[in-house]
Amino acid sequence: DKMCNVQGVLVFSQGTVCLVLLAAAVCTKAGKAIVSRQFVEMTRTRVEGLLAAFPKLMNTGKQHTFVETDSVRYVYQPLEKLYMVLITTKNSNILEDLETLRLFSRVVHPETYCRVLEEAEISEHCFDLIFAFDEIVALGYRENVNLAQIRTFTEMDSHEEKVFRAVRETQEREAKAEMRRKAKELQQARRDAERSGKKAPGFGGFGSGGMTSGGSGSIITDTIVEPEKPKITPAPARSSGPSKALKLGAKGKEVDNFVDKLKSEGETIISSTGKRGSDASKVLPPPVNVESVHLRVEEKILLTCGRDGGLQNMELLGMVTLRVTDDKSGRIRLIINNNDGKGLQLQTHPNVDKKLFTADSVIGLKNPEKSFPLNNDVGVLKWRLQTTDESLIPLTINCWPSESGSGCDVNIEYELQEDSLELNDVVISIPVPSGVGAPVIGDLDGEYKHDSRRNVLEWCLPVIDANNKTGSLEFSIAGQPNDFFPINVSFVSKRNYCDIQVTKVIHVDGDSSVRFSSETSFVVDKYEIL
Repeated sequence: DKMCNVQGVLVFSQGTVCLVLLAAAVCTKAGKAIVSRQFVEMTRTRVEGLLAAFPKLMNTGKQHTFVETDSVRYVYQPLEKLYMVLITTKNSNILEDLETLRLFSRVVHPETYCRVLEEAEISEHCFDLIFAFDEIVALGYRENVNLAQIRTFTEMDSHEEKVFRAVRETQEREAKAEMRRKAKELQQARRDAERSGKKAPGFGGFGSGGMTSGGSGSIITDTIVEPEKPKITPAPARSSGPSKALKLGAKGKEVDNFVDKLKSEGETIISSTGKRGSDASKVLPPPVNVESVHLRVEEKILLTCGRDGGLQNMELLGMVTLRVTDDKSGRIRLIINNNDGKGLQLQTHPNVDKKLFTADSVIGLKNPEKSFPLNNDVGVLKWRLQTTDESLIPLTINCWPSESGSGCDVNIEYELQEDSLELNDVVISIPVPSGVGAPVIGDLDGEYKHDSRRNVLEWCLPVIDANNKTGSLEFSIAGQPNDFFPINVSFVSKRNYCDIQVTKVIHVDGDSSVRFSSETSFVVDKYEIL
């Protein structure tokens, strides 16, 4: 019987139809594909066209989880600002499609591969998602797997690989021990030769074989100049072999160099053995005291300003992430203190009781009998602030380049507008023209560094806080005013921009307090002055 492939449906001449899944994709509400996996032969243009048409088909006012066209069916599930979409044939079993869709959605869920359901996070873990998609569907047909099996398959944990690595590390440790033993033998031979006033030619087979011949006694009497060992008296030299004598005279330094080389090679093989490893561990920062309930309050800012003033866009994204490592502390609630008045948009996790949070600012599961997942980072609360209000800019940067006879005089100043913040490791990067030499620095608060490779002048300030709110930098260099833009700013802070904190953690039963640890971070995703 003849067989043809028409849009992923295998049609036999006898009328038998084999249904397949054409593609699975995560896309935005505008139909832009973030991750798409095709399970049959389809071009990129075809897939992008199908996904671009998908949002237009939903403007019918109907509440369904699927829409159809003349050729395909879209089975979808909203994921906050995104959609999980399966593109199937029209003759597919809708119940099986919905079950497959639920499994795909669980793979994309924040508790599996992605921490948050955002475009940047999906793009960062795109290959993890694609590998997981391939475990669900093969050649267009659903595999009989569950989420736990998918994670096991994608982790690719190999017992044979562990055995191989263990054997290799054992061999490397033995090789390093042998090198150390040889190094000690060389050092001992050198010390014995120095005490007896003689040289030990060859050093146990590590030198040249010609030095062990019968004429070695006369070779040692050649003229030797050895400043490091003045106690050895030079003797009259034979004119036949001064080069060999000089080589022997430098043998002590060669042994030291060889021993150092052996040690360096030993460290390259295994970095965690011997005294060197213990010395290195002293400079490592002490571990953070993490309790069985650990909270992370994280914020990142995206900001774009104009060089002449005016905030073009400022977006701040925050999240509270919970990690529970003890099953006894799984049934808990978080007391949130929200003193922020900037007009935030707050959103809780779908499994969190929204009414409880709205009424009492308490985060707890909808089903109080359930526990939070163990040993997983779960985002329980997130917020978003988007504004063009200049008064909300945390750190303002003003750059004033003015042309002079020899080039440009540039004056840059900063001002901290949020007194409650403490910004650390602040770096203000100013582009400078190439090929005109280093800038001439005038007044300066903090430190600076000129990177001639990247043509950037970096203004570095360890701390900016209420006691160090303003500062300035002046420099001169050949160029035009437009050469010093865009300016980029980076910093980190242990205090968050929005005044949202977890003040207490309690048990669901009894309201008794639970010990918890927390860490706060406020970082820059993009901070530009154009």
